[in-house]
Amino acid sequence: MKKLLNTLYVTSENSYLALDGENVVVLEHDHEIGRLPFHNLEGIVSFGYRGTSPALMGACMERNVSLCYLTPHGKFLARVSGQTRGNVILRRQQFACFSDEERSLEIAIHSIMGKIYNARWVLERATRDHGMQVDVEALKAASLKLKKAVESAGQSRSKDELRGLEGEAAKIYFSMLNELILQQKQNFVFNGRNRRPPVDYVNALLSFVYTLLTNMTAAALETVGLDPYVGYLHTERPGRVSLALDMIEELRPVLADRFVLSLINRKMITKKDFTKKENGAVLMKDDARKMVLVEWQNKKKETLTHPFLKEKVEWGMIPYVQAMLLARYLRGDLDGYPPFLWK
Repeated sequence: MKKLLNTLYVTSENSYLALDGENVVVLEHDHEIGRLPFHNLEGIVSFGYRGTSPALMGACMERNVSLCYLTPHGKFLARVSGQTRGNVILRRQQFACFSDEERSLEIAIHSIMGKIYNARWVLERATRDHGMQVDVEALKAASLKLKKAVESAGQSRSKDELRGLEGEAAKIYFSMLNELILQQKQNFVFNGRNRRPPVDYVNALLSFVYTLLTNMTAAALETVGLDPYVGYLHTERPGRVSLALDMIEELRPVLADRFVLSLINRKMITKKDFTKKENGAVLMKDDARKMVLVEWQNKKKETLTHPFLKEKVEWGMIPYVQAMLLARYLRGDLDGYPPFLWK
Protein backbone atom coordinates (compact mmCIF):
# COMPACT_ATOMS: atom_id res chain seq x y z
CA MET A 1 0.00 0.00 0.00
CA LYS A 2 1.13 3.58 -0.70
CA LYS A 3 -0.36 6.96 0.23
CA LEU A 4 0.14 9.71 -2.36
CA LEU A 5 -1.46 13.17 -2.22
CA ASN A 6 -4.15 11.95 0.26
CA THR A 7 -5.03 8.94 -1.91
CA LEU A 8 -4.40 5.40 -0.68
CA TYR A 9 -3.24 2.92 -3.34
CA VAL A 10 -3.54 -0.77 -2.45
CA THR A 11 -1.60 -2.69 -5.10
CA SER A 12 -1.74 -6.23 -3.73
CA GLU A 13 -4.35 -8.26 -5.63
CA ASN A 14 -5.12 -10.41 -2.55
CA SER A 15 -5.85 -7.50 -0.22
CA TYR A 16 -9.18 -6.92 1.48
CA LEU A 17 -9.97 -3.45 2.87
CA ALA A 18 -11.91 -2.97 6.08
CA LEU A 19 -12.76 -0.24 8.59
CA ASP A 20 -11.59 -0.39 12.19
CA GLY A 21 -12.76 2.65 14.12
CA GLU A 22 -11.17 5.61 12.34
CA ASN A 23 -8.63 3.53 10.43
CA VAL A 24 -8.57 1.83 7.05
CA VAL A 25 -7.12 -1.66 7.56
CA VAL A 26 -5.57 -3.69 4.75
CA LEU A 27 -5.85 -7.46 5.24
CA GLU A 28 -4.17 -10.22 3.28
CA HIS A 29 -5.19 -13.81 4.06
CA ASP A 30 -6.84 -12.46 7.25
CA HIS A 31 -3.55 -10.92 8.45
CA GLU A 32 -3.23 -7.16 8.84
CA ILE A 33 -0.51 -5.77 6.56
CA GLY A 34 -1.27 -2.06 6.85
CA ARG A 35 -3.33 0.55 8.63
CA LEU A 36 -3.94 4.24 7.86
CA PRO A 37 -6.06 6.97 9.51
CA PHE A 38 -9.27 7.43 7.55
CA HIS A 39 -9.94 11.10 8.32
CA ASN A 40 -7.33 12.63 5.98
CA LEU A 41 -8.04 10.49 2.89
CA GLU A 42 -9.61 11.87 -0.28
CA GLY A 43 -9.64 8.59 -2.19
CA ILE A 44 -8.87 4.86 -2.10
CA VAL A 45 -7.76 2.89 -5.17
CA SER A 46 -7.73 -0.92 -4.99
CA PHE A 47 -5.92 -3.10 -7.55
CA GLY A 48 -7.44 -6.34 -6.28
CA TYR A 49 -10.42 -8.65 -6.59
CA ARG A 50 -11.32 -9.26 -2.94
CA GLY A 51 -13.01 -5.91 -2.42
CA THR A 52 -13.92 -3.87 0.64
CA SER A 53 -16.15 -4.28 3.67
CA PRO A 54 -19.67 -2.77 3.62
CA ALA A 55 -18.69 -0.65 6.62
CA LEU A 56 -15.74 0.91 4.79
CA MET A 57 -17.78 1.45 1.64
CA GLY A 58 -20.51 3.17 3.65
CA ALA A 59 -17.98 5.38 5.43
CA CYS A 60 -16.45 6.37 2.08
CA MET A 61 -19.85 7.37 0.73
CA GLU A 62 -20.76 9.27 3.90
CA ARG A 63 -17.50 11.27 3.94
CA ASN A 64 -17.19 11.71 0.18
CA VAL A 65 -14.05 9.59 -0.15
CA SER A 66 -13.80 8.26 -3.70
CA LEU A 67 -13.44 4.47 -3.91
CA CYS A 68 -12.04 3.01 -7.15
CA TYR A 69 -11.56 -0.60 -8.26
CA LEU A 70 -9.05 -1.73 -10.88
CA THR A 71 -7.77 -5.13 -11.94
CA PRO A 72 -4.23 -6.14 -10.85
CA HIS A 73 -3.12 -5.19 -14.39
CA GLY A 74 -4.56 -1.69 -13.99
CA LYS A 75 -7.75 -1.95 -16.05
CA PHE A 76 -10.45 0.36 -14.68
CA LEU A 77 -13.50 -1.49 -13.30
CA ALA A 78 -15.61 0.97 -11.35
CA ARG A 79 -15.62 4.08 -9.18
CA VAL A 80 -18.03 4.57 -6.27
CA SER A 81 -18.58 8.03 -4.80
CA GLY A 82 -21.07 9.77 -2.57
CA GLN A 83 -23.79 12.18 -3.69
CA THR A 84 -21.83 15.36 -3.06
CA ARG A 85 -18.46 14.23 -4.45
CA GLY A 86 -16.80 17.07 -6.39
CA ASN A 87 -15.99 15.13 -9.58
CA VAL A 88 -18.66 17.07 -11.48
CA ILE A 89 -16.98 20.34 -10.50
CA LEU A 90 -13.60 18.95 -11.51
CA ARG A 91 -14.93 17.85 -14.89
CA ARG A 92 -16.51 21.24 -15.43
CA GLN A 93 -13.04 22.72 -14.89
CA GLN A 94 -11.62 20.17 -17.32
CA PHE A 95 -14.19 21.07 -19.99
CA ALA A 96 -13.73 24.82 -19.38
CA CYS A 97 -9.99 24.41 -19.85
CA PHE A 98 -10.64 22.42 -23.03
CA SER A 99 -12.59 25.40 -24.40
CA ASP A 100 -9.94 27.90 -23.27
CA GLU A 101 -7.33 27.87 -26.05
CA GLU A 102 -4.65 29.53 -23.94
CA ARG A 103 -4.96 27.18 -20.95
CA SER A 104 -5.30 24.04 -23.05
CA LEU A 105 -2.22 25.06 -25.06
CA GLU A 106 -0.31 25.55 -21.81
CA ILE A 107 -1.07 21.99 -20.67
CA ALA A 108 -0.20 20.60 -24.11
CA ILE A 109 3.11 22.51 -24.11
CA HIS A 110 4.08 21.11 -20.71
CA SER A 111 3.30 17.54 -21.83
CA ILE A 112 5.34 17.85 -25.03
CA MET A 113 8.22 19.57 -23.28
CA GLY A 114 8.25 16.63 -20.87
CA LYS A 115 8.23 14.16 -23.76
CA ILE A 116 11.15 15.79 -25.60
CA TYR A 117 13.09 16.30 -22.38
CA ASN A 118 12.72 12.63 -21.46
CA ALA A 119 13.59 11.49 -24.99
CA ARG A 120 16.79 13.50 -24.77
CA TRP A 121 17.78 11.88 -21.50
CA VAL A 122 17.13 8.39 -22.85
CA LEU A 123 19.84 9.16 -25.42
CA GLU A 124 22.13 10.75 -22.84
CA ARG A 125 21.76 7.76 -20.52
CA ALA A 126 22.80 5.46 -23.39
CA THR A 127 26.01 7.41 -23.96
CA ARG A 128 26.81 7.12 -20.26
CA ASP A 129 25.92 3.45 -19.76
CA HIS A 130 26.97 2.01 -23.14
CA GLY A 131 29.62 4.40 -24.41
CA MET A 132 31.68 1.60 -25.94
CA GLN A 133 28.75 0.11 -27.89
CA VAL A 134 26.97 3.17 -29.30
CA ASP A 135 27.84 6.06 -31.58
CA VAL A 136 28.35 8.64 -28.86
CA GLU A 137 28.97 11.49 -31.28
CA ALA A 138 25.69 10.90 -33.15
CA LEU A 139 23.72 10.51 -29.94
CA LYS A 140 25.21 13.69 -28.47
CA ALA A 141 24.36 15.61 -31.65
CA ALA A 142 20.75 14.37 -31.51
CA SER A 143 20.59 15.21 -27.80
CA LEU A 144 21.64 18.80 -28.53
CA LYS A 145 18.90 19.10 -31.16
CA LEU A 146 16.35 17.80 -28.65
CA LYS A 147 17.54 20.30 -26.06
CA LYS A 148 16.81 23.10 -28.51
CA ALA A 149 13.47 21.48 -29.36
CA VAL A 150 12.42 21.64 -25.69
CA GLU A 151 13.09 25.38 -25.70
CA SER A 152 11.19 25.85 -28.98
CA ALA A 153 8.21 23.83 -27.71
CA GLY A 154 8.00 26.10 -24.67
CA GLN A 155 7.55 29.09 -26.96
CA SER A 156 4.82 27.57 -29.17
CA ARG A 157 2.02 29.98 -30.03
CA SER A 158 -0.50 27.42 -31.27
CA LYS A 159 -1.24 23.72 -31.07
CA ASP A 160 -0.46 23.27 -34.77
CA GLU A 161 2.97 24.79 -34.23
CA LEU A 162 3.47 22.57 -31.17
CA ARG A 163 2.47 19.45 -33.12
CA GLY A 164 4.95 20.35 -35.84
CA LEU A 165 7.78 20.77 -33.32
CA GLU A 166 6.82 17.52 -31.60
CA GLY A 167 6.88 15.69 -34.93
CA GLU A 168 10.35 16.99 -35.79
CA ALA A 169 11.65 16.07 -32.33
CA ALA A 170 10.16 12.58 -32.66
CA LYS A 171 11.99 12.09 -35.97
CA ILE A 172 15.29 13.06 -34.35
CA TYR A 173 14.72 10.74 -31.40
CA PHE A 174 13.48 7.76 -33.41
CA SER A 175 16.39 8.14 -35.85
CA MET A 176 18.65 7.20 -32.93
CA LEU A 177 16.54 4.41 -31.44
CA ASN A 178 18.17 1.73 -33.58
CA GLU A 179 21.50 2.75 -32.05
CA LEU A 180 20.14 1.73 -28.64
CA ILE A 181 19.46 -1.84 -29.79
CA LEU A 182 22.62 -3.53 -28.56
CA GLN A 183 21.74 -7.21 -29.04
CA GLN A 184 20.05 -9.22 -31.81
CA LYS A 185 20.75 -6.34 -34.22
CA GLN A 186 20.40 -8.61 -37.25
CA ASN A 187 16.74 -9.32 -36.39
CA PHE A 188 15.61 -6.24 -34.49
CA VAL A 189 16.08 -3.28 -36.80
CA PHE A 190 14.25 -0.01 -36.29
CA ASN A 191 13.94 2.39 -39.21
CA GLY A 192 11.15 4.56 -37.82
CA ARG A 193 7.63 4.17 -36.49
CA ASN A 194 5.07 2.21 -38.47
CA ARG A 195 1.71 0.95 -37.21
CA ARG A 196 -1.78 -0.14 -38.18
CA PRO A 197 -0.29 -2.66 -38.72
CA PRO A 198 3.35 -2.73 -37.51
CA VAL A 199 5.63 -4.36 -40.08
CA ASP A 200 8.69 -5.18 -37.97
CA TYR A 201 9.42 -6.71 -34.58
CA VAL A 202 10.37 -3.48 -32.80
CA ASN A 203 7.25 -1.63 -33.90
CA ALA A 204 5.07 -4.59 -32.95
CA LEU A 205 6.52 -4.42 -29.43
CA LEU A 206 6.22 -0.64 -29.21
CA SER A 207 2.58 -0.66 -30.33
CA PHE A 208 1.67 -3.34 -27.78
CA VAL A 209 3.41 -1.58 -24.88
CA TYR A 210 1.99 1.82 -25.88
CA THR A 211 -1.46 0.24 -25.65
CA LEU A 212 -0.69 -1.05 -22.14
CA LEU A 213 0.51 2.40 -21.11
CA THR A 214 -2.55 4.10 -22.62
CA ASN A 215 -4.96 1.78 -20.82
CA MET A 216 -3.14 2.31 -17.53
CA THR A 217 -3.21 6.10 -17.96
CA ALA A 218 -6.90 6.13 -18.90
CA ALA A 219 -7.61 4.19 -15.70
CA ALA A 220 -5.53 6.69 -13.71
CA LEU A 221 -7.59 9.58 -15.08
CA GLU A 222 -10.81 7.78 -14.20
CA THR A 223 -9.66 7.30 -10.61
CA VAL A 224 -9.21 11.03 -10.03
CA GLY A 225 -12.51 11.89 -11.69
CA LEU A 226 -11.25 13.24 -15.03
CA ASP A 227 -12.77 12.34 -18.39
CA PRO A 228 -10.06 10.47 -20.36
CA TYR A 229 -11.85 11.28 -23.65
CA VAL A 230 -11.43 15.08 -23.38
CA GLY A 231 -7.82 16.02 -24.14
CA TYR A 232 -5.85 19.15 -24.88
CA LEU A 233 -3.47 18.15 -27.70
CA HIS A 234 -5.00 15.08 -29.34
CA THR A 235 -8.24 15.98 -31.09
CA GLU A 236 -11.49 14.56 -29.77
CA ARG A 237 -12.95 11.59 -31.61
CA PRO A 238 -15.62 9.05 -30.58
CA GLY A 239 -13.98 6.22 -28.66
CA ARG A 240 -10.59 7.95 -28.49
CA VAL A 241 -9.10 8.50 -25.02
CA SER A 242 -7.58 11.81 -26.06
CA LEU A 243 -6.50 12.96 -22.58
CA ALA A 244 -4.82 9.60 -21.90
CA LEU A 245 -2.96 9.98 -25.21
CA ASP A 246 -1.87 13.46 -24.11
CA MET A 247 -0.65 12.17 -20.76
CA ILE A 248 1.37 9.22 -22.09
CA GLU A 249 3.49 11.47 -24.30
CA GLU A 250 5.90 12.34 -21.49
CA LEU A 251 6.08 8.67 -20.39
CA ARG A 252 6.62 6.99 -23.77
CA PRO A 253 10.44 7.38 -23.93
CA VAL A 254 11.31 6.62 -20.32
CA LEU A 255 8.77 3.94 -19.50
CA ALA A 256 7.60 2.26 -22.73
CA ASP A 257 10.61 2.65 -25.05
CA ARG A 258 13.22 1.75 -22.44
CA PHE A 259 11.13 -1.27 -21.43
CA VAL A 260 11.00 -2.51 -25.05
CA LEU A 261 14.75 -1.96 -25.50
CA SER A 262 15.38 -3.90 -22.30
CA LEU A 263 13.36 -6.90 -23.54
CA ILE A 264 15.39 -6.97 -26.76
CA ASN A 265 18.81 -6.33 -25.25
CA ARG A 266 18.29 -8.91 -22.50
CA LYS A 267 17.17 -11.40 -25.18
CA MET A 268 13.93 -12.02 -23.35
CA ILE A 269 12.16 -11.82 -26.68
CA THR A 270 13.46 -13.11 -30.02
CA LYS A 271 12.31 -13.29 -33.63
CA LYS A 272 10.73 -16.67 -32.85
CA ASP A 273 8.13 -14.85 -30.74
CA PHE A 274 6.54 -13.24 -33.81
CA THR A 275 4.55 -14.25 -36.86
CA LYS A 276 4.28 -12.40 -40.16
CA LYS A 277 1.02 -12.19 -42.09
CA GLU A 278 0.60 -12.14 -45.87
CA ASN A 279 -0.10 -8.38 -45.76
CA GLY A 280 3.24 -7.78 -44.03
CA ALA A 281 1.80 -7.28 -40.55
CA VAL A 282 3.99 -8.56 -37.72
CA LEU A 283 2.19 -9.97 -34.68
CA MET A 284 3.41 -11.32 -31.36
CA LYS A 285 2.57 -14.90 -30.46
CA ASP A 286 0.36 -15.55 -27.43
CA ASP A 287 3.19 -16.84 -25.23
CA ALA A 288 5.27 -13.77 -26.04
CA ARG A 289 2.41 -11.46 -25.09
CA LYS A 290 2.02 -13.26 -21.77
CA MET A 291 5.77 -12.91 -21.10
CA VAL A 292 5.68 -9.20 -21.94
CA LEU A 293 2.71 -8.71 -19.58
CA VAL A 294 4.58 -10.45 -16.75
CA GLU A 295 7.68 -8.31 -17.32
CA TRP A 296 5.52 -5.17 -17.58
CA GLN A 297 4.05 -5.94 -14.17
CA ASN A 298 7.57 -6.43 -12.80
CA LYS A 299 8.68 -3.12 -14.31
CA LYS A 300 5.74 -1.35 -12.69
CA LYS A 301 6.95 -2.54 -9.27
CA GLU A 302 10.40 -0.94 -9.62
CA THR A 303 10.77 2.27 -7.62
CA LEU A 304 12.17 5.72 -8.30
CA THR A 305 12.02 9.16 -6.73
CA HIS A 306 9.29 11.26 -8.32
CA PRO A 307 10.93 14.49 -9.57
CA PHE A 308 8.08 16.73 -8.37
CA LEU A 309 6.87 15.01 -5.20
CA LYS A 310 10.40 14.01 -4.11
CA GLU A 311 8.92 10.74 -2.83
CA LYS A 312 9.79 7.16 -3.72
CA VAL A 313 7.05 5.62 -5.85
CA GLU A 314 6.67 2.61 -8.12
CA TRP A 315 6.83 3.12 -11.89
CA GLY A 316 3.29 1.78 -12.06
CA MET A 317 2.11 4.67 -9.89
CA ILE A 318 3.55 7.41 -12.12
CA PRO A 319 0.42 7.77 -14.34
CA TYR A 320 -1.72 8.06 -11.19
CA VAL A 321 0.54 10.73 -9.72
CA GLN A 322 0.47 12.71 -12.97
CA ALA A 323 -3.32 12.41 -13.16
CA MET A 324 -3.61 13.74 -9.61
CA LEU A 325 -1.25 16.62 -10.39
CA LEU A 326 -3.32 17.52 -13.47
CA ALA A 327 -6.51 17.42 -11.39
CA ARG A 328 -4.91 19.69 -8.80
CA TYR A 329 -3.90 22.16 -11.48
CA LEU A 330 -7.40 22.19 -12.95
CA ARG A 331 -8.87 22.79 -9.48
CA GLY A 332 -6.49 25.73 -9.00
CA ASP A 333 -4.29 24.10 -6.34
CA LEU A 334 -1.18 24.35 -8.56
CA ASP A 335 0.01 27.23 -10.73
CA GLY A 336 0.79 24.91 -13.64
CA TYR A 337 0.75 21.25 -14.62
CA PRO A 338 4.16 19.73 -13.75
CA PRO A 339 5.13 17.08 -16.35
CA PHE A 340 7.16 14.05 -15.37
CA LEU A 341 10.82 14.88 -16.00
CA TRP A 342 13.23 11.93 -15.77
CA LYS A 343 17.00 12.07 -15.68
